[in-house]
Amino acid sequence: MLWVTAAWGACFVAIQWGLRDAPVLWFAALRALVAGAALLAVGKAQHRPGPVGARAWGLIAVLGLVNVTVGFGAMFAAADGLATGTAAVLANAQPLLILLPAWWWCGEVVSRRTAGALVVGFTGLVLVAVPGGGGRGAALSLLAASAITAGTLLSRRLGSLDVIVASGWHFMIGGAGLAVVAEAVEGAPVIAWTPRFIAVLAFLSLVGSAAAFVAWFTETRRARLDVLSAWTFLTPVVGVVLGAVVLSERVSGWTGVGLVGVLVAMGIVLAPGRHRPAPGPMP
Repeated sequence: MLWVTAAWGACFVAIQWGLRDAPVLWFAALRALVAGAALLAVGKAQHRPGPVGARAWGLIAVLGLVNVTVGFGAMFAAADGLATGTAAVLANAQPLLILLPAWWWCGEVVSRRTAGALVVGFTGLVLVAVPGGGGRGAALSLLAASAITAGTLLSRRLGSLDVIVASGWHFMIGGAGLAVVAEAVEGAPVIAWTPRFIAVLAFLSLVGSAAAFVAWFTETRRARLDVLSAWTFLTPVVGVVLGAVVLSERVSGWTGVGLVGVLVAMGIVLAPGRHRPAPGPMP
């Protein structure tokens, strides 16, 4: 989870760079399609089994439309109008959003201590990034967080499906949906294929999407969702720090207080020996 959250945090800086060379929705679609093509190529080379049956394909299609078409689209659109740190914070509200569904849908009882720690952690993130702005971009970031939370819950139902092949198809289906929306909203793509854009797209697709989401979906099958989601508090921390260092975004005086709150909350949630085991993968 350390490298996954670091990669996702770096994605917000990469998105800011890439938006200089490509329109928002087409950029998001390319990220998903390249990631999907890479994973399917790996699956074919390793002779991994593909999805079989209407139920499997239906689940993958819904996962792709929710996690990628809605999630990626809203995330990229929000990043176009918010400071990197603020976008990273709001798009990673998953630790709070996952609490009720994890209890209701997955049967994971969340203790008051864990719920309180997650609230403290998110409060710390708000203190870090609230000077970055709000409005329409904030609403889009929260939509992205909600979509990715729903995607996390759906990934629990992948069951025995091969995670690499299923992830690849979910990126392809979601990316195709994004391309349709991009064509309707932005028209034909006008992209400057600069070395910078190619490098950014490669990082976003291969590291921030293909590798990171395979690892994430693997962990969602075997870990408690409240504990797993707590790790994503590190994603906006990385985004805030990189936004300040790389993009020279101004950091408020509350940053230190907020980061301490985040680390304290993570320590409480991730303390060993205080959680019931996660249920097995759903059928």
